[in-house]
Amino acid sequence: MAIHDVECCDTFQTHKELLELVSQKMPDEDELYDLAELFKVFGDSTRIRILYVLFEAEVCVCDLAQALNMTQSAISHQLRILKQNKLVKSRREGKSVFYSLADAHVRTIIAQGREHIQE
Repeated sequence: MAIHDVECCDTFQTHKELLELVSQKMPDEDELYDLAELFKVFGDSTRIRILYVLFEAEVCVCDLAQALNMTQSAISHQLRILKQNKLVKSRREGKSVFYSLADAHVRTIIAQGREHIQE
């Protein structure tokens, strides 16, 4: 969209009450940064595919690699990012490491994203 495609005010006039309300409600910079970083994690289709597998079951890295036709190394790299961002959790069982969704929020975020793009 070109800059000329966006409608703007004909004059510059601020609305003090509205600006004060927005200022009071705006999260601090650290929280905004963390939120932006979280949404960056969802910017990779491989990570989204991993999450969809985890919607159905707790699985080990081997199963994820097989299900997504990828190497264990590639899957592990993406799981590390998902785990660092508290979207997945892991547990060890013998020689296997099983991954699952960290909590129900992950499913909600993805569901709302899908709903938005389908409008």
